[in-house]
Amino acid sequence: MEVSDNSKDEEEKSEKQSKDSKRKAKENVSDDGVLRPVKLSKKELYKAPTVEELNQLKEAETLFHCSILKMQMEELLKEVALSEHRKNLVDTFVQQVTDYLQCVPESEVVEMDDISWLVGVEVPLFLVPPTAKGKFHMEPPASVDLVGSYPLGTCIKPKVFVDLARYPRKRALYLAGLARHLSFAEFVGSLRYSCLHGNRLRPVLLLKPPGKDSSKVTLRIHVIPPPDFLKPSRFHPQKNNIRTEWFTGVAKEQQESSEPPTPHYNSTVLGDHLPLSHLQFLSAISAQCPAFGEGVALFKVWLRQRELDQGAGCFCGFHASMLMAYLLSTHKVGKTMNPYQLLRNALHFLASTDLTENGITLCKNPDSKAPSVPEFHAAFSVVFVDPSGHLNLLADMTAFTYKQIQHEASLSLKFWDDPTVDGFQALLMTPKSILRTYDQVFKLVDMVKLQSSCKKLLLLNELMDRSGNYVLTALPFILSLLQRGLGERIHLLVHSLPQDTEWLVGSAPPKHKDQPPLTIGLLLNLEHAFCVLERGPPADNPKAAEFRQLWGFRSELRRFQDGGITEAVLWSGNSNCQRRFIPMMIITHLLKLHADIPESCITFVGGQLDMVIRVGEKDQTTGEEESLEVVQSYDDLSKKLWQLDGLPLSITAVQGAHQALRYTQVFPPVPVKLDYWFFDKKKGGLGVVPKESKPCPYYITPIKVIVHMEGSGKWPSEPKAIRRVKAAFHICLKELLGKQHNFKCHATPNYVDVWKDGLVFRIQVAYHREPLLLRERLTPEGMLIYRDNAEAQALELETLHKPFLTSTLHGLQQQNGSFGVVCRLAKRWLASQFLLEDIREEAADLLVASLFLHPAPFTPPSSPQVGFLRFLHLLSTFDWKNNPLIVNLNGKLTAAEHTDIKNDFVASRESLPAMFIVTPNDKKVSVWTKEAPSVQMLQRAVMLAAESLRVLETELNSGEQQDMRVVFRPPLEAYDVLIHLSPKQVPLFPKAVDRATYTFNRGTSEGKALVSGGALPVIDYDPVRLYLSELREAFGDLALFFYDPYGGTVIAVLWKPAAFEPKPFKASLMNARRVEVNGDVVTTVPNVEAILQDFRIIGEGLVKSLELRTEKWVV
Repeated sequence: MEVSDNSKDEEEKSEKQSKDSKRKAKENVSDDGVLRPVKLSKKELYKAPTVEELNQLKEAETLFHCSILKMQMEELLKEVALSEHRKNLVDTFVQQVTDYLQCVPESEVVEMDDISWLVGVEVPLFLVPPTAKGKFHMEPPASVDLVGSYPLGTCIKPKVFVDLARYPRKRALYLAGLARHLSFAEFVGSLRYSCLHGNRLRPVLLLKPPGKDSSKVTLRIHVIPPPDFLKPSRFHPQKNNIRTEWFTGVAKEQQESSEPPTPHYNSTVLGDHLPLSHLQFLSAISAQCPAFGEGVALFKVWLRQRELDQGAGCFCGFHASMLMAYLLSTHKVGKTMNPYQLLRNALHFLASTDLTENGITLCKNPDSKAPSVPEFHAAFSVVFVDPSGHLNLLADMTAFTYKQIQHEASLSLKFWDDPTVDGFQALLMTPKSILRTYDQVFKLVDMVKLQSSCKKLLLLNELMDRSGNYVLTALPFILSLLQRGLGERIHLLVHSLPQDTEWLVGSAPPKHKDQPPLTIGLLLNLEHAFCVLERGPPADNPKAAEFRQLWGFRSELRRFQDGGITEAVLWSGNSNCQRRFIPMMIITHLLKLHADIPESCITFVGGQLDMVIRVGEKDQTTGEEESLEVVQSYDDLSKKLWQLDGLPLSITAVQGAHQALRYTQVFPPVPVKLDYWFFDKKKGGLGVVPKESKPCPYYITPIKVIVHMEGSGKWPSEPKAIRRVKAAFHICLKELLGKQHNFKCHATPNYVDVWKDGLVFRIQVAYHREPLLLRERLTPEGMLIYRDNAEAQALELETLHKPFLTSTLHGLQQQNGSFGVVCRLAKRWLASQFLLEDIREEAADLLVASLFLHPAPFTPPSSPQVGFLRFLHLLSTFDWKNNPLIVNLNGKLTAAEHTDIKNDFVASRESLPAMFIVTPNDKKVSVWTKEAPSVQMLQRAVMLAAESLRVLETELNSGEQQDMRVVFRPPLEAYDVLIHLSPKQVPLFPKAVDRATYTFNRGTSEGKALVSGGALPVIDYDPVRLYLSELREAFGDLALFFYDPYGGTVIAVLWKPAAFEPKPFKASLMNARRVEVNGDVVTTVPNVEAILQDFRIIGEGLVKSLELRTEKWVV
């Protein structure tokens, strides 16, 4: 390849520009990676823009949401483009291989079935049948030409393939001969076989240079016949080129005209004849549009992030180039468009054009023997005809893959048109794996079973057309079957693309049964996805027979309440948890009935995480029903509060302020019936207390409810007086609820507890002016001023922010049925990793809410597992240092407000918390993360989330049964002391990640809870939490304490490094310290032995043992 003389100068120039940009970037980024506003001199600030800058600004304003998107696109193109060094490496390697291939020695003429001359090399094709007529001998190639994206200038990193162009058995033998010849070349590092886009009839040879350059480039050698070797008309989609007798080995008396057409085999052969003509066509088109190469490069990045550019039936870079050429040749895009415009127009064309119904062609003047577009449609699912008019470029693509491409294109355009979405990051930088993209995923794990599927579905002709590849033969028919069965339950059905396998040249080609599991993804329609009833046509309708044929023995006649008698299929599912398995039941039933695939071959990648949030012992659920029961009980209480007679002031609002009322409590409160013999009675008989000899009683959560009273001149203006009036209201509420509704209540100055339906509601009266009065201060001069303080902020948090958040997220749950379960999984993970006290419940709920409100580049998750995977991805990849997480609740924030929030954040970054979450009611403070997490704990959360995501996706992708609880088990190696607790005294011990087989009686009995009446239970009693608060109060300056509040039996202790530095002796600072004398210097250090003894004494009856890890710390 010829290199121009100024290449070196250009390289030096680009290097200088790169250094300048890096230096400028360095000036704007601090050592901790935080972006800083650029400081410009007055001269630079008011410098008039040049004409070029004005044109660029106008282009950015017209085409992009903001100028930063334009810059991001330019930087991405620079990143994926090949450097001059890489190009030189490729050119050198290509030249060496080309020269070496021209020296292939001629061999003797041998029989086709004689491969004894291939010493040390195998033929990259199944030699079936083993005998074949004909002669074969090696000659040097007639020519060695570069084809593909490299000579076209559309090759992108990270995978750089250069195609060298060179029939099925003769071609495979010739390729094996080339492999043997190249095996002696010193400049070749590795030699492997592969197949082009999963097509076993199109083997290729992969070459890599030796040493450190092996990862930088791969040469792909194709063997192709010379031009005009075969007539294209012979490979018309309706013609046959494989005899049934030859394929089956069974002689049949039939005429040639009765042979079935072999369109896929024909397109494979034709595809080998046209790469050079395709390259010439693309070169001519690309020369007309300067941005063609960069536009295709962006398109290829978009495809790669969606896993659509590799494997059998993919939409590869070559197809992307051909589509762009089609758009240019039909004037659907302009020749002067920039790369971003080309990409957008290509996506718009894909989103709006259904190639499964209306195919397109690049051939302007087809010859008389070329097939028509309808003839192509009769043979293939997707139609895109090449410039010759004889080849369907998308012959191997299924209709389901094209529907996936259409869906992704329309979704991308939607997000790009939203100014509040960072389209560049979401659409070009975020990988979309099937596991994280689709709501439910299934795997076919034993591929050999698809052989029996082909027999059951009578697919001999199709199997012959696919040259015996039973996986690709059965796939479209299986997918069509599932599409019929799932119907309205899904929006989209997709499948993974069988990947291009690679194998050593000395090994036999892998068999079809050795392929990795085939993955099927479902995008659910939540309105119908989990319906237990599949109602069919009336019994006398002609379509009833078709319905019975589809469902088999599961179909039965049923009479409905509307009087209709129809065919119907009923699926089992009493809870939401069980109903989520209905699509799996449908798939396993249909595949067993119609495709002879047993249930053991189907793995459901979903529901594996349900075990960590299971509620109930007998009818185990994932908490949705229990949460609904709590909300219904609260609604009834709210109604009764509104209707109370005798209150001095009327109620203006009743608001829930507890996570159970927004469906996000990890283990929602369950109505309980008390076993009173387990307890001692309180004096006065109002309630019960636990006995010392018994285990810790069942933990009963108080569900907080805020009751706002109307404003009145009778309210005092002193905060202390207001608290006394509220205490009086609590007493009044207790008496009225007891008299009018027979509820057992207990009033305190701060709240009143109500025992209702086996649940405890904690009612707290609020007065809207109280936070304002708490901020009032009188100066010595008698002036009234307002100063913010912690007490006012805490009161606002409890009476304003929490109720608003609860009501808003309750509404989000009504719109997205899986929101609550995803929240509970996320918080269960945070708790198990000792992070829930740093990323508190409300912050975790907002993190999950952002996945539903701002799902780009995905759709909102409709299943718990995919939502949890996305939560881990968000936590581990979001740039917390340089960006606020904006959660636009109820869509109140405008695009302009988004921009203002980001600008304010950058300007004030140093004074803001490490994790900054913005909501419409909280734009500047981030009330839920103001105190925590710290920078160190946020870094640990990010690290743990990244590792948990990696482990989970690896195990889920394996297609085998795995223990998913591994990501919920915290790593304990980093801690200095482990305090092991007695399970008997841990009230939530039955909720632990690894649930014990034994249980303790904790004072509850079976049966329905009382609606009202009965003694008050022990409320909000958690000995572990009380023990932890004492430890932190006594030793918080020396150590950090970590604990899983949901059944954890270990408290992990981490010494603070600064606490162990010797300090000067002071009599007032001797708490938990001992004196050390070193010469004349008297210092104090922590008395670790005494501290550990105090751990035992404070936790007597609760602490089981201490595990000391002395090698982790030094006194």
